[in-house]
Amino acid sequence: MKITCEREKLLHDFQTAASVAPTRSPKPILQNLKLEVQSDKGILMGTDLEVGIRIDVAGICVETPGSVVLPIQRFLSILRESSDEKLAVESDGGKILVRGQRSQFNCHRRTGRVSGCRGLRRDALPGTLGPFFRELVRRTIFATDNESSRYALGGVLLEMTADHITGVATDGRRLARQEGPAQSVGTQPKASK
Repeated sequence: MKITCEREKLLHDFQTAASVAPTRSPKPILQNLKLEVQSDKGILMGTDLEVGIRIDVAGICVETPGSVVLPIQRFLSILRESSDEKLAVESDGGKILVRGQRSQFNCHRRTGRVSGCRGLRRDALPGTLGPFFRELVRRTIFATDNESSRYALGGVLLEMTADHITGVATDGRRLARQEGPAQSVGTQPKASK
């Protein structure tokens, strides 16, 4: 991913999106925002698992489309401290490079972590799930039992194959089932019977 942006506009949008993310969380990924850029636009996404936000980023020029997870505290400091009018932001997945006319900031990968940033997968950020999966959860979770001591009734069963997913939930009285197409990523071990 490689973009050139107007620092003030990105700072404004970044601060707005960061207001949703928690400052402390047992899930470190929530303390980051995802920036996804396509050929003609950029979108900042963040969540605290109760509230999510998606903002169309103004004032960017996309050179190479892609996505990156930006650590909120570190990236916000860069945007505030830089005096450059325009910044170039690029990422190859392992590092984030922010350059201006008078400044340059790097986040390098060291032993599986990124110094000053967390080495997190871009697809790990909540809110980036496919629309069908969100719909599957929405259409089955109402039938779960959250008051019983029978823990098996308090969740949604997911059955997955290489090209199909099925979600089933019940509380003993209601039964909900949703199924549809899916795409397997990587290899999964086969369950033995």
